[in-house]
Amino acid sequence: MIRLIALIFMGVVLSESVYAEDLLETTELSRRALSMPMPFLNSDQQLGQFAAGRSLFNQMWVIAPSNDEEIDGLGPLYNSISCLACHAGNGRGRAPDGPTEKMRSMLVRLSIPGENPFHSEPHPVYGGQLQEFAVPGVPAEGRAEVHYEYSTITLSEGETAILRKPSIQLVNPGSGDFGQILTSPRIGPALVGMGLIEMIDKQEILSWQDPDDKNADGISGRVNWIIDEARQTRHVGRFGYKANIATLDEQIASAFQADLGLTSALFPEENCSSVQTDCQQAVSGGEPELTAEQLQAVSFYLQFLAVPAPRDQSEPEVIRGRAVFDEAGCTACHRPQLKTSSTAKPAAFANRLIAPYSDFLLHDMGEELSDHRPDNGARGSEWRTSPLWGIGLAEKVGDKVGYLHDGRATTLLEAILWHGGEAQKSRDAVITMPKADRDALLQFLNAL
Repeated sequence: MIRLIALIFMGVVLSESVYAEDLLETTELSRRALSMPMPFLNSDQQLGQFAAGRSLFNQMWVIAPSNDEEIDGLGPLYNSISCLACHAGNGRGRAPDGPTEKMRSMLVRLSIPGENPFHSEPHPVYGGQLQEFAVPGVPAEGRAEVHYEYSTITLSEGETAILRKPSIQLVNPGSGDFGQILTSPRIGPALVGMGLIEMIDKQEILSWQDPDDKNADGISGRVNWIIDEARQTRHVGRFGYKANIATLDEQIASAFQADLGLTSALFPEENCSSVQTDCQQAVSGGEPELTAEQLQAVSFYLQFLAVPAPRDQSEPEVIRGRAVFDEAGCTACHRPQLKTSSTAKPAAFANRLIAPYSDFLLHDMGEELSDHRPDNGARGSEWRTSPLWGIGLAEKVGDKVGYLHDGRATTLLEAILWHGGEAQKSRDAVITMPKADRDALLQFLNAL
């Protein structure tokens, strides 16, 4: 089946002449709501290319050597056997409910302390990410337990909410003591709109940053600049919880390498440290294990996932919630409207007004959300403004999901109540506003 789809994919180039209505949104409301192709992909060739990428995204990869060289190369160290495992239905992952539950759609970033407040170094043995699984003959790196501290917060009119703050404990080290180590748990994010995010006009993002808060509004977002040392260039970070990846291809290839242990032309090295000799000596699935054609197929699939159309926008409670969202100052970071570049490719993406509800800047979110771990240009308390489009469909797609980078929030209200730092005023406004306004705000978010 995979080879058949690959044959459909090979040689197919999306022509800019095929865009009739250039529809980007879907009105699908089933569990497939985040998995639909953009409506203008209406030819057999285009849909075949989309299906090729979807097949690879859903593919359960196997250990090399195997009878099918197209799908082997898993590991030697890995967290999952497929992209789908962490992004079910292209939606959000979740955190375990306690230390005995295994991570299924969550991983843990690792590093050791450094002198630079914006950068840290990979752990000398365990690298930049804990790998809980390994191929036969290679020791897994260990296991992460999630423990919670619970607290209750009282809102206006006697409403209460229970918040849980996670901490990570690493156990069962496979290659010696973990020593002094920094950790940061991350759930799988929703994946819709990634192609459009890549095409947002750079100058528009730059115009919103105010690192020194010169306008004294309490909001001091900044771009995370990604340096390409080989080409002596720098690019605006757009992807990841820390906005530390600039392009969609790099985001995909880095996930394949770090999460599944599959090498590519962009990330040709196995995720083994210099002291993990068993890992280094494991059988390879090819050089690279993920071919250029396979990477292109997955990139096409994610690029052209349809964005969910907002729902119930004429309903009075949604209209009221939209006004509350604005009055609480949420739009200072979750910007409702952005414009793509005039030179965006394909042409269907150029000069489009889109509504991801983000500015794609780093913001200081306060001590409570800090992971105290510098990460490629971002301080521990700095996080990229998460896009909100499709967030109201999260539970339809994934049943039980998490919010924020570490999944600590189980509801949208809990996620709001964890906001601090630059978002403290907005959070406090939500706490003190009439319950009817708070309910309307949540209804608005659920309509996105």
